[in-house]
Formats: sequence, C-alpha cells, structure tokens
Amino acid sequence: MNKYILMLFGGLFVACSGRNATTGSENTSSNDSISAVTTANLYINDREFLREHHPDLIELRSGNASALICPAYQGRVMTSTADGETSYGWINYDLIKSGKLLPHMNAFGGEDRFWLGPEGGQFALYFKKGDPFDGDHWQTPAAIDSEPFTVADSSKTSATFTRTVSLTNYSGTRLDIGIERTVKLLDKADIERYLSVHSDSMKVVGVQSDNTITNKGKQAWTAQTGMPSIWILGMMNASPTSTIIVPYREGTGQPVNDAYFGKVPADRLRINKTVAFFKADANYRSKIGVSPARATNWVGSYDATTKTLTLVTYDFNPTDRAYVNSAWEIQKEPFSGDVLNAYNDGPMKPGQPQMGQFYELESSSPAASLVPGAKQRHRHTTFHIQGTAPLLNQLAERLLHTNLDALK
Repeated sequence: MNKYILMLFGGLFVACSGRNATTGSENTSSNDSISAVTTANLYINDREFLREHHPDLIELRSGNASALICPAYQGRVMTSTADGETSYGWINYDLIKSGKLLPHMNAFGGEDRFWLGPEGGQFALYFKKGDPFDGDHWQTPAAIDSEPFTVADSSKTSATFTRTVSLTNYSGTRLDIGIERTVKLLDKADIERYLSVHSDSMKVVGVQSDNTITNKGKQAWTAQTGMPSIWILGMMNASPTSTIIVPYREGTGQPVNDAYFGKVPADRLRINKTVAFFKADANYRSKIGVSPARATNWVGSYDATTKTLTLVTYDFNPTDRAYVNSAWEIQKEPFSGDVLNAYNDGPMKPGQPQMGQFYELESSSPAASLVPGAKQRHRHTTFHIQGTAPLLNQLAERLLHTNLDALK
C-alpha cells in the first residue's frame, strides 16, 4: 500500500470491511468487531460464501488441510485451513457480495495474490506516461486486479493458472509478459522438509505459489527500459494480539525501512539487534520493508490469543541486490527497493472507516533482467501452525530469531 492511496480510498473503505468471525457477515470498523476477529474465522463459511459468488472456485485438499483458490481473482489463494475449521486468510465479503468493481483497485482479500512491480517511478506499471504521481491517476492494471487467469491444469493438491498481458510502463516501454502461476498445497513431507520439524504434534497447513514471468516481447528488459518484478502479497486476519515478526541479518544500511507512510510510532514497531516486532492489529495504517542487504528468507507473525504461528518463506538470494523501487516519484535509484514488506491496515484518520481488519506479508522477486523468451521465477510459501508452546517457540527461535515469550 502506498501513502497516496490512503487519500484515494477514503471514500471507498466502507465497501471493504471484511467478514464476521463466526457467521461470515460483514464487520464494521468498531472496537467490538475488531475484538470479534480474535476468535477463529470459520473455513466452512468462507467456502460457502465464495462458492456462491464464484462457482469455479477451486479447493485443494491434503488430509485435514485445505485451501481455496479463485481463478476470477488471478488464481489467488483466498484462504486456507489446517483443521477444516479455522480460516486464516482475510476475505472482503462486502466488496465480493456487491458484485461491483471499484476504481483504481479492488481489495478482494486473499492470503496470496499475484501483482507486478514497480508501482511508481519512471518504470511504473500503475501510471501512464506523463501523468502525475497522485491518487487520481494511480491505476492497478486490470489483468492483475479484476480480470481472471485461465485454469491450465488442476489436481487434488495443485492448480496452474496462465495469463498473457501487455503493459506499457511510465517510460513508454511496452512489456509483453507471460504469467504462469501454480498453487500447491504442501503435503506432510514438504512441510517437514521446509520446517525441519516433525509435524504429527501440530496442526499445520502449507500453501506455495510458484510464479513465473516470461519476456514475450522482442525487446530485452534492461535498467534503461525498465525491468518488472513478481510481487506476492498476503492478507491475513488481524487481531489485537497479533504481531508481525521480521528477522534480519547483519549488514549495511538500516535494518527496517519505516518511511513508507511516515515513521511508525515506537509503541508499534520495536527494533532489536536481529529482529523487529510490528503490531498487526489493523488499528494504525503503517508499512515497513527490509532491503536485500538485511533480509533473511523468512518472515512471520504470531497471534497470542489463538496461539497461531504464521511463517512465510520465499525465494531469495542475498547476492541479488536489484529490486524495484515503487515510490511515487522519479527516482535516483529505481532498483534499490525492498525485497520484503509488511503492512498493517487501519483508519486513514481516527473514526473513519478503513479497508479491513487485515495485515499483509509481502515478498518480491529481483527486477527481471530478461532477454526475449527468458523467464523469472519466484516462490512464496505460507504456513499456519498451531501446536504446543515449546514447539512454536522452537520454530520461532530458529526461523524468526524470536522467543515468543518476548512478545508479552
């Protein structure tokens, strides 16, 4: 989310409040409804609602774990469950139920969605050449916002989607982009391989999106013409007891960039030597990022009420340093952006409605320097885990540099 979008959507947030934790009905932005999302959202309600509005909904299953994928929304993972009951992804019931499309962007929800970067700058994909960088002229390309992807293949545990799109960036370069996206529900062996832990003693679901873009044009994508990137964003259910956990490595530069919407208050972002804690309560709109010089390939969150640990890992090579910069301005360094981002939603101003009760965990691929026919790949994998305190602490300490007791 960009700070200029906040002004843009001030009048649109009413249609973006989310859903009730137990009935599937819409929430308001009151404190009561915020408290309601601390209880488990019901997967069966989400499945019934989405099937009602999208009969082509795909459900992946492996044991008690399931995931719901919507072809109409670019093959995005709308939500998942580890036990057939708790639903982890935030879904915008109001907007989907309305059947309407909003200008500029449609926040349908979903815990893994496909976008392309950069958003702003001289190689922007969200502004036309010569337009000012403001909310009135910002436009998410329909192909990654409101138009469907084609189902190329599906099975019990995976589905593949394709789309070809032609976009012209702010500098006037036409980009013919082939998109292929496979969503896979991980089995027990996959989960244990990624987490290096036996999974029998915990409830866990793992969902991976394997995303590829291909240069289908006749011109190479270079630093002079513009290089797009794969951008994966996941909307999760926020609660007053949820905290985003961002580990980072020693390196040059600041460990966390919190300048996206203005500096994050100290009571909402705590930066330690190897990890940052960022509130995920949907009460204060804010965003942070981590550069490739400091990022690890893990980020996570923990809800102390439901005792759910969410872990996200993604393809990342520390030697890759060219990541797109999405700032809404002509940039001195258009490829000095962040590889990892986390976002917490909230009212634009106190008392005003907001987009929803969610937070986001995001990852990006390096900028795609591709000759015609070449490909760029980016995998983004999300785990939701419920288990004993010692087991969750073991995972958090190893992957997130954190003892969960520190969150208290």
